[in-house]
Order: sequence, then C-alpha cells, then structure tokens
Amino acid sequence: MKSVIEYRDYREYVLEYYRERKRCSAFTWREFARLAGFASGSYLKLVCDGKTRLLEEGARKTALAMGLLDFEYDYFILMVRYENAKTEEHKKKCFEEMQAIAEASHVKVLGSELYAYYETWKHSVVRELAVAMPGAKPLEMAKACRYPISAADVSESLRFLVREGFLVLEPDGGYRQTSRSLSTGRLKVVSVAVHSMLRQMGEFALEAFDSLPISERHFSGITMGVTAESYEKVLDELARCRQRIVSIVASEKHPDKICRLNMQVFPLTENLNRGPAEPEKGV
Repeated sequence: MKSVIEYRDYREYVLEYYRERKRCSAFTWREFARLAGFASGSYLKLVCDGKTRLLEEGARKTALAMGLLDFEYDYFILMVRYENAKTEEHKKKCFEEMQAIAEASHVKVLGSELYAYYETWKHSVVRELAVAMPGAKPLEMAKACRYPISAADVSESLRFLVREGFLVLEPDGGYRQTSRSLSTGRLKVVSVAVHSMLRQMGEFALEAFDSLPISERHFSGITMGVTAESYEKVLDELARCRQRIVSIVASEKHPDKICRLNMQVFPLTENLNRGPAEPEKGV
C-alpha cells in the first residue's frame, strides 16, 4: 500500500487501508471502528461512502488506529483539515503544509503543479508571452505586461513552467507550449488557487474598465431570470462557447497581444420560489 503522503483525499486512503487489511485477514468495518474508538460500527464506512465526515478528534483516532505516526500522522490530519476548512485561506494553509511534508519526503502532492500555476496570474501570462515573443529576454516580457511584474518574476516563472512541463525549452532557445489549453480536471485543491487568480483577474478587469478606451476592451452583461433547469443550460452554453473560443485562438502562431476573457454568472437575488408561507396555527 502506498504511503499516506501520496494521497490527496483522506477518504480514499482510509478505504485503501481497509481493503488492504481485509485482503490479508477477516478485518471488518466494525473492528476498524472499534480500534478507532467509535461507537458506531459502520461509522468509518459511512465516512468512506461520503455520507459523513471525520472531525478533528475522529481524524486523530483514525490515524492512530491505522498506525500512522510522526509526519504521516500529521499529513493525514492535514488532509482532514483541508476537507473541512471553511475558508479558502484555511484550505490554502493546509495544502501548503501538506506540500511541505511531501517535499521533505521527496513526494509530489497530486495537483501541486497546477495549484502553483493558478495561484498567481503571472504564470498564465508568461506562458503565453514565452510563445508570443520568441527570443525575448525576461525584461522585455516584463515591460510588455500592463500590470506589475519584474524581470526576476518572469525568469522564475519560466523556470517553473519548464520544470513542471507547461513549457518546453527548444534547442534554439525558444519555448513551446506542451498543450494549448489547460484543465484542472477533478482536482478540488486546484479550485482554491483558481479562485485566487480569478480575484486578481477581476481586479485587473475593473482597472481596464476605467483606464482603457472602449476600442481596447469589451464589457457586457445580461440581467435575467432563470430556473434551475435554464441555469444549467446557460452554464452548458458558456462551456461550449469557451471551447469554441479556445479552438479559435489555438491556431494563432503569432499573437499581437495577450488578453484575458472572464465569464461570470452570479445571483442578484435570493431564491424567489421557496413556496408559500405556512399559515400560523389556529388561524
């Protein structure tokens, strides 16, 4: 069985641990729960089925029942804390602590490269500039950006992008993207970093709205009433639109500029269809 620090989801690890014990003995969920000190014999199965979750004390008891000690114990607790975190800031802190433990053990946390990529706007812009400005020095790339970025930042980003496989350094000194578009897939941890970048890009959008002429920026929106069904259809249409736009720009070999397209849908009201209020008793 793999080390716990090769996992990102504590439920997956607990389930794998159970299956391994079950394979080698007559181990049961009831016995597992008893070893961890839970009154319900089915509690840990419910956790693995996603029907309930471990809290801090339960995580400690489960980790000890699985024989986890030292940094492996700490890593398991952090996985639980990450899953239970109420704020993005807390999730970010937990994930970074998980990364530190994994790196000390020379293990790469699944999704860590995408997490680092999306944590700042700089990597996505430099990734595009590296191809759009062949042969350019980091200082030239930095000067091409409308928003503050130093030549040192560009150099560091280029090293990261090559090291993590987002760019390939060609023999002639130019760069090639390994993929024209990126996907976060099912990695929940990446969403925390994506939210951070979206905030940064949102701030840039507000600045562009005030500072750029209409000929250089486009802002539009629709205020609309929707049902749950039509809302999902709108999201599907936006996804298809995004795919079409990606296919359009993917064929561009020599872009004139790097642009950002934001797509946002959010409610302006509370749910309007909560049903009629129940009459007071006795009326």
